Amino acid sequence: MFSAVTHQSNNKPLADYKAPNQVPFSPYDFNGGTVLAIAGEDYALIATDTRLSQGFSIHSRDCPKTYTLTNKTVLGCCGFHGDVLTLTKTIGARLQIFEKEHSKVMPTPSVSAMLSTILYYRRFFPFYTHNLVAGLDDDGKGCVYSFDPVGSYEREVYRAKGSASAMLQPLLDNQIGGKNQQGYNVQPMPLQRCIAMVKDVFTSAAERDIYTGDNIRITVVTKDGINTESFPLRKD
Repeated sequence: MFSAVTHQSNNKPLADYKAPNQVPFSPYDFNGGTVLAIAGEDYALIATDTRLSQGFSIHSRDCPKTYTLTNKTVLGCCGFHGDVLTLTKTIGARLQIFEKEHSKVMPTPSVSAMLSTILYYRRFFPFYTHNLVAGLDDDGKGCVYSFDPVGSYEREVYRAKGSASAMLQPLLDNQIGGKNQQGYNVQPMPLQRCIAMVKDVFTSAAERDIYTGDNIRITVVTKDGINTESFPLRKD
């Protein structure tokens, strides 16, 4: 026998019911930062600012986004700082494994291919990072590799990534690429002129982008090694 179950009707109007509390959650955050890389004839330059921020708050004024991977390869990485730390630790572990197994340092093109694989492995929950690899290739020439969030990459002469990339990239197109300029003869840029231009473009970006500021960290990779210098930017 099945007993009938009766329900007491509730005649409260819908307006008296409260909506459920919603607590939004996002696994990502944006901590700002800008990365720029330029490949020369016998050098590779990569530069970043040193500001680590969140919204309108500055967490650190001394947090460069460049990471030395080998004696010929440097990674520029910005975006969500938690993913940056995880990604750089993973790359460092892979490089150590490669060096132990092959008794040599991984060359820059191979580092870029490895990073592409790491990013593609996480394509369904991607790292929120903007990545640039700069260094010297097997012929001693400068090379720059840029990546999208899921691992697609290409070799380029110059590239800007990060919060101020929309301001830096057009200037690089004009000064280095000679885009839409008739009769422009594209030639490799000397190192000192390249450094001076990088200081100018970051100074300009710091005036317009609140996530870029404090200092520039410029890293130059040559056959003689890796040299780094700093240049101050506005701090407000």
